[in-house]
This record gives sequence, C-alpha cells and structure tokens, in this order.
Amino acid sequence: MDVNHINPILDSFTNVMPQLGLTDVQKKGISLKGRFIKSPGVMIILGIIGDIKGNIIYGISMDDAKQIASTMMMGMPVNNFDELAQSAISELTNMLTANASINFSKENININISTPTLIHGEFTANASSDKVVCIEMLINGMTVEVNVSMEKNTI
Repeated sequence: MDVNHINPILDSFTNVMPQLGLTDVQKKGISLKGRFIKSPGVMIILGIIGDIKGNIIYGISMDDAKQIASTMMMGMPVNNFDELAQSAISELTNMLTANASINFSKENININISTPTLIHGEFTANASSDKVVCIEMLINGMTVEVNVSMEKNTI
C-alpha cells in the first residue's frame, strides 16, 4: 500500500466532521495491522475500485457510535443503536469516503466507492489485502479507527 493514499482520507475528516458539529478532529496514531480486523463494536466497510482498489473499514465502539449519531441528529438522544442511528453512521462513512474520493481525484487518482455495509457485534472482518494501515482518529474525544487496505489496480 502506498502511504500517500493516507492523506486524502485524513483530509476528508477535517473537511466533513466540522460540518456535522464534530469540530475537534485529531490524528491519534497510525499503525500496521494484518488482514483480520477485530470489531470494536461497530464496523462499516466500503469497497474501493478504480485506479486503486481495496476497502476502507471504519471501526467505532458502540457508545461512540451512538454519541456520534446523536450529534449528527442535532442532539437527539440515542439510547439504542437502532435503524436511525445505524443510518446516520453509515451516511457519515459514506460522506467521509466520498470526500476522500474527491481528494484522490485532485491527485489524478480516480476511484468509485461502494455503498456502506454496517455490521455490529463481536466479529472479525477480513480486509482485501494482507497489509492494513490503521489510522486512529480522535473526534471530540471519541475514537474512530480507519483501516485502509488499498493497492494500485493492475487491470
């Protein structure tokens, strides 16, 4: 994976999150992981295809997902991670990845993204490649793991 593919994703957080009322956006850390990603509670997977291919797997604890969904819904209490809260979190990752796609296009890298797939509970996801870069973002004190598994498309 090309580490230059990280910046468009990081930039999407600083572009999108403040528009949703989540203004304190920090990069907490970057690490390498293997193919198998353990769920922190909620995972959202988006496929990437085009000049680069792979996927981005967002991981959020259940409590943080409910708090982020509440903020996105103008402070409406989210006691259960119901269909509305799941929709809000799915839409957040769709906006982040779409914005990253725009950022990639500024570097003459054209990609398309899939519809988000949200899964919650205890499980392990399987990334599209053996090497995954995990970016931990701290958003208003809440952690969002961004697991990036992308490589140049050779087709």
